[in-house]
Amino acid sequence: MTPQLQQAIRLLQLSSIELQEEIQQALEENPLLQLAEDADSNGDVYLAEASTQAELPAASTESLSEHDPEQELTALSELDTSSQMESDIPEDLSLDTAWDDVYDSSTGAGSHQDSDSDNQSFLENQGSFSEDLQEHLLWQITMSQLSDIDKRIALTIVQSLDEAGYLCESIEDILASLVDELPIELEDVASVLKYIQHLDPLGVAARNLRECLLIQLYRQPASELQKLAVSLVEKHLDLLEKRDYKEIQKRLKINQDTFEATITLLRTLQPKPGNAFSDTATDYITPDVFVHKLRNAWVVSLNQRVTPELQINQMYADLIGQVKTSSDSHYLKNNLQQARWLIRSLESRNTTILNVAKAIVERQSAFMQYGEQAMKPLILRDIAEELEMHESTISRVTTNKYMYTPRGIFEFKYFFSSQLDTDTGSSCSSTAIRAMIKQLIAKEDARSPLSDSGLTQLLKEQGINVARRTVTKYREAMSIPSSHERKGLVTT
Repeated sequence: MTPQLQQAIRLLQLSSIELQEEIQQALEENPLLQLAEDADSNGDVYLAEASTQAELPAASTESLSEHDPEQELTALSELDTSSQMESDIPEDLSLDTAWDDVYDSSTGAGSHQDSDSDNQSFLENQGSFSEDLQEHLLWQITMSQLSDIDKRIALTIVQSLDEAGYLCESIEDILASLVDELPIELEDVASVLKYIQHLDPLGVAARNLRECLLIQLYRQPASELQKLAVSLVEKHLDLLEKRDYKEIQKRLKINQDTFEATITLLRTLQPKPGNAFSDTATDYITPDVFVHKLRNAWVVSLNQRVTPELQINQMYADLIGQVKTSSDSHYLKNNLQQARWLIRSLESRNTTILNVAKAIVERQSAFMQYGEQAMKPLILRDIAEELEMHESTISRVTTNKYMYTPRGIFEFKYFFSSQLDTDTGSSCSSTAIRAMIKQLIAKEDARSPLSDSGLTQLLKEQGINVARRTVTKYREAMSIPSSHERKGLVTT
């Protein structure tokens, strides 16, 4: 595979954020490349579209229209300015190839994997200055009146916490790690641990869930409800985990209303105190296409902010024939070729994504109008055959690509689901059936929730024949508890 072909395929697989990083780095490294909005108003900028027309074949949907994988690769290779590119493509290479095994991602035009922190994108660094759990605790310990020895113990304890805020080591192990350098005993470690457990967030450094909840409950105002919650956690936490609510009410000798109030109190507690300080970066979704209705028709358009228009910088391009040294000439020519290739690869990527999005919207127009219950069965092969492309290409295009619709933002892959037959002879998608199951459960009597068999019967009455085990699988996939577990649950 040529570096240029590698670039075209790799760009096709990038998410919108990854693509923006790629473009930004290319702009920083290649003086022959610039944003169209930065072009001089007097027309000194050379437009790649006009200048390369004689040298490069126009990028169109036809360049990716061959169904055979080898022909698709050949079509992509026609974007190359060299007549030698097509012959460089292996005959037995298909789009199902594991690209990471075919070429080194650290080489090739447009491939930039520099690990230097200076090259990290602005988006990657968002939230990087947020305080983590250890920093938050150590700040409180530093400001405390603890002795130097106790602060040393506290530091060891804080360093032994997991992401949820629980203590991963026993106090005996902590003592063993410090006893050689500090004159301390087990009681000293236990005392400092108790101090840390009452810092913010309350319940941090607990050794198990029971201890974590009890620490928080003891800080609650004294009341009969608080005493019941303490008793429940101390003695019957195992029953609560099993959702055996009747047995809990029996042992605590309380009625349903009091039990529900107790559960409501427990739900105000934080079972994982460290989660509030998780350093997991927030993932932002940037849609690749927008879908809106115009004159009773669904219109699909690209998000221009994802792929800004790029141009060749004519000022530097004009220097190619003026430079005196061969090294300078080679540098400018190489960057000019890479700039042209990036522009063409982006055009090909945009065309492919737009065509796939249009095909999906056309098939799922009922979903756009009525919601997920109107979702139609759709598989990758359907779109591949319609666009005369390979199924593996559709798979790559629909991964990490998002569509903004009146119903929300969805990944392209969301619109693909298996098919189930109905009594009417038509078919129904698995997504629509999941939506029906969710709707039926939402309308059920909380005191007498629907069993999977009951859900199966209700679906059958609507003309959808589906096995009970299939209903169970769909329900579990949506993280909906069984009817026994749902019974008596208190809504927050």
